[in-house]
This record gives sequence, C-alpha cells and structure tokens, in this order.
Amino acid sequence: MTATEIRPFRIAVGDEVLADLRTRLRNTRWPEAEPVGDWSQGTPLAWVRDICHYWADQYDWRAREAALNRFPQFMTNIDGLDIHFVHARSPHPEAMPLLITHGWPGSIVEFHKVIEPLSNPTAHGGSAADAFHVVCPSLPGFGFSGKPTTTGWGVDRIAGAWAVLMDRLGYARYGAQGGDWGSAVTSSIGALDAAHCAGIHITLAMGSRPKTGADPTPEEARALAGAKHYADWDSGYSKQQSTRPQTVGYALTDSPAGQAAWILEKFWAWTDCNGHPENVLGRDELLDNLMLYWVPATAASSARLYWESFGPGRRADHPVQIPTGVSVFPKEIVTPVRHWMEGRYTNIRYWNELPKGGHFAAFEQPALFVDEVRAYFRSLR
Repeated sequence: MTATEIRPFRIAVGDEVLADLRTRLRNTRWPEAEPVGDWSQGTPLAWVRDICHYWADQYDWRAREAALNRFPQFMTNIDGLDIHFVHARSPHPEAMPLLITHGWPGSIVEFHKVIEPLSNPTAHGGSAADAFHVVCPSLPGFGFSGKPTTTGWGVDRIAGAWAVLMDRLGYARYGAQGGDWGSAVTSSIGALDAAHCAGIHITLAMGSRPKTGADPTPEEARALAGAKHYADWDSGYSKQQSTRPQTVGYALTDSPAGQAAWILEKFWAWTDCNGHPENVLGRDELLDNLMLYWVPATAASSARLYWESFGPGRRADHPVQIPTGVSVFPKEIVTPVRHWMEGRYTNIRYWNELPKGGHFAAFEQPALFVDEVRAYFRSLR
C-alpha cells in the first residue's frame, strides 16, 4: 500500500455495535421533564424518549446502511490522516468536479438527497450541461475519517488536505461548496488554492463583521437579530466545544440519548421547520446523521474543530478573490449580508435569497439547493 493509495470503502457496522447501542438506549437514566411547555430549556424529554425508543426498536440501520452505500466511497491518507469521502462520478464526460463539505452537527448524510441530482442531472429532470463529479469528504474527526491525534487540524489545514484530495483524484480545476464549517473550509480553499479552484459557493459567512450605521437596512437588521439571538441563547454548545471538547466528549460518547439530545436540538433551532424538526426532516434521516457520530464515537473529535478554530491559535480569515456565489436561506443562523462580506470576498458574482430553508440547506430543501448550485456554477464552466 502506498501513502497516496485510494482504497474502496463501504460502511459496515458490526452487529455488536448495534446490540450495544440498543442496550444503552434501553438502559438510559432519564432526567425529569422540563418545567416549561416548549424548547426553551433544551430538547424536550418526551420527544427525546420517543426518538430513542424508535432508535432502539424500530430504526432499521441495515436498510439505511445499504442506502448510504449506494454512493461510491473511498479512503485515502492525507497528511498522516485517513480521509473518508464519497466520489460520485457523473456519467456525463464534461461534468465539472465539485467538492462539497459538511459541518457540525452534520455529516455526508446532509447530502444524500443531492448527490445523485448533481452528478446525474438527466436522471433527475436536469440537463447534462449541469453535471458534476461530486466529491464529498468527511471532515477530520467526523464520520469515518480518522481522528487527529495531534493539534493543528483547523480550517486551513483541512482546506489544504482537500486540495490534495482533488489533485489526487486528477481534478486540476474544480468548484467548491459548503455550509457551516464547510463554508469556512470552502472559503479557505478559495483563498489558498485559487490556482485550481475555479469558484466557491457558500450559504454562511459567520466571520463577516457587521458594518452598519445608525439605521441598518432590513437585510442587516435581520442578520443582527440572528447574531444577537445566537449569542444570547444558542451558542453555549460552541463555547463548550471550543474550550473543553474533551470534557463534553465523555458524556456524549457514553450515552446515545445524550448524543441525540445534543445534536437534535440544533435541527430544531437551525432548520426552517415551523417549530419541530420532523416537519422538514424524516426521523430515519435524522438518525442516519446521528449514527455517523455514534458509531465511530466522534463526539470529542468533532468538537475539537471548535477548539482549533476559536481556541488559542484562532484561524485567520484570508481574502477570497476568486468568483464567489452566495445563497441566502431565510432561517440560517445569521443570514449573510453582502455589504459585510465584500471586504473579504472581493469577487461575489452570484447572490440569491431563497423563500424557505435554514442552516442545513441541502438536507432541508434539496431541490432548491441543487438549483442554486447549478445556477451559480453555470457561469464558471
């Protein structure tokens, strides 16, 4: 085996792992119910218990595992770390390579409804001219990628690894897309691999600093309100993961109910779901995403990306001069503001506001997401 070898990979969870999961779920020691009638104190007991009972007794992982394995998956070692990725080559030879990156608390599961329409548009009502060769890696410490054993695996290093991955796959020119941490990694790729990355598309720009006068525009006011709500009520997880990821990792790695409550709260808070995540996402797909944290025990390793990014050696926001596209989904944590972004992203060529959707755009609104990606990258082919 050579250091640059690309090895086929299939998800294959052992029966003993599934049996242990069911035992832990059935033996959960539950807290008392919250004394409020909403989500204001966190994920409600009744729903978490219902989800966990379903997870233990009705959720069919083997069927879900087979569905995820319909995507060609591979493993390769980059910078000393095994990187897991989906590589869905298009049947259309002129397809554009497209690198898509997830964030926390997401995974490659976020993209399970868009990989096929992007790679094979003619089978999904689209045109061959919009085809992509889709590359979708799992972030280091997430999913089935390796867990870093040393510090330093921040956004820029991940971006560098992704550039190596695209080169290793033979793609000298490619596009990149991402949300959440994927937006940060994608932006870093746009800055650091401009010689090969033709353009980027993002849905979040949390690093953009407000630039408002006494009378903010409606666009700015919406973003400022989102930022205030996030700081006041929604960012505790980030502070914990950026300061003490190891501490929270013990509880989440030991308790599937705890891992479920920790992650599923964000699918309530950050989706355009009218008050309940199951209004927009199916229970099985929510659990599919959870499984990619539970099975490889990545609670601590995934949280460390926050420590790397917000801890002692905080990353720099490099200028992005290559073409940039931005899709604004209305229920994003902090909706992007073009005026705020233009200082860093100096070549914004596409900007569109969508009628619905939130933080997990490809997961929540796959048809809109696919349309946005196709529309933006048409200008770069």
